[in-house]
Amino acid sequence: MNMDRKKRIEFGDFQTPDALAVQVCEYLKAQGLRPDVVVEPTCGVGAFVLAAAQVFSGAREVLGLEINAAYLDTLRGKLQASPTLTHVRLEQADFFSADWSARTRGLTGRLLVVGNFPWVTNAALGAIGGENLPEKSNFLGLSGFDAISGKANFDISESMLLEVLRWLAPRGGDVAMLVKTTVARKVLAHAQRLRQPVADARMVEIDAKKHFGASVDACLLVIRLDPTASTSYDYTVFASLEDRQGRKVGHRQGLIVSDLDAFESCSYLVGQSPQKWRSGIKHDASAIMEFTRGAEGFVNGLGESVQLEDACLYPLMKGSDIGSDKVWRNKFVLVTQRAVGADTSPIRALAPRTWAYLEAHAGQLDARASTIYAKNPRFSIFGVGDYAFRPWRIAICGLYKALRFRIVAPIEGRPVMFDDTVYYLSFDTQVQALQTLADLESEAARGLLSSLIFWDEKRPIKTSILNVLDWSKLHADMQRQAALI
Repeated sequence: MNMDRKKRIEFGDFQTPDALAVQVCEYLKAQGLRPDVVVEPTCGVGAFVLAAAQVFSGAREVLGLEINAAYLDTLRGKLQASPTLTHVRLEQADFFSADWSARTRGLTGRLLVVGNFPWVTNAALGAIGGENLPEKSNFLGLSGFDAISGKANFDISESMLLEVLRWLAPRGGDVAMLVKTTVARKVLAHAQRLRQPVADARMVEIDAKKHFGASVDACLLVIRLDPTASTSYDYTVFASLEDRQGRKVGHRQGLIVSDLDAFESCSYLVGQSPQKWRSGIKHDASAIMEFTRGAEGFVNGLGESVQLEDACLYPLMKGSDIGSDKVWRNKFVLVTQRAVGADTSPIRALAPRTWAYLEAHAGQLDARASTIYAKNPRFSIFGVGDYAFRPWRIAICGLYKALRFRIVAPIEGRPVMFDDTVYYLSFDTQVQALQTLADLESEAARGLLSSLIFWDEKRPIKTSILNVLDWSKLHADMQRQAALI
């Protein structure tokens, strides 16, 4: 990898355009911010330092810190061209090793921390051997399967923002940071969990493609910390720096709510889904475990034509099929168990050609990286149980940005299996499936789900959201209304 590119990835180097930095500072000033001291902890070539020095003319000091000496030299050159900005002070420093509590303890007056932290994850840094990382700690508090399955991956800016809140909370002050939208939500959720003194917060969406050439959802996150004021963990999301309306977001009944106004009218449906939503099969070996049926047998992802018994083969539909209403494409998946952890050796007698096929590809299957396979029988899969073998389904793809539920009938007398981007309910009869679909597509049910979904996320629809909808309460509500007539 090119060294310059590696460094850009390591430091999440998306320098803020000068015009955007000025827009942000003018927006903050219009919101009533009048800082005495402005701190930019990772100032780069100085867009925010220069903008803050110009816009907040009443500030006593603007402090810019940066690990890259070349960037500081560039910024010093810019400051020499603006001799009136004498209240700007620059310092070479590493954010992760700096003692921020000590540095800010002597700063009196109202403090504003502004900037644009690195847009990079710890996993991306690890992949290139980057060292610009916070000290390792389980700051997310994850354990078990969540850590193993990748939820422990986090944006470096998330860790950095939480550190800013930690040392700013005791004294109070304002934070205004350009970050990914998902990071902003996580930081606000952590602030609530840690009972930080948040007096006010807002997220203002920005066009990251336009300003940074980055295809991500991003925002300006603004948080006011005040240990002397009453706390509020609701916040407002604005569509742009010009938007004055916004929508209220917050936490209710243990849930993160994307639209509080919409949530209030259908919150009576919050509870536990009458049937647990399941995800499709996880096998991490699509080239081996998935097939297309041809004229002369089954063809796997390696292009091999093989003869297999029907015993372990099931029709397969992927998330793209469900999300776009495609018809079944003659795809199949090899299902080696009827329950997680079940012994796979009976396949040897039940379907000897299938067992021989699995053994022939044992090298690839045994090499599956996740530790969940190492602790289970050979050739194991996940996402199976009694529910997986009921004939009728209601399915939805978690990746698509629409509440599109789909009835899936059995194919060739067998229940359809899905990949793990699909969530589904299963039923013994078509009537049961159709009745439940009607409930899910009711105005109240869709209203509740929509109020809980953040559509900008990579996988906006989650089982954690689907499983809080208790559609059985729709019938109780109808019965109550009928009794009043």
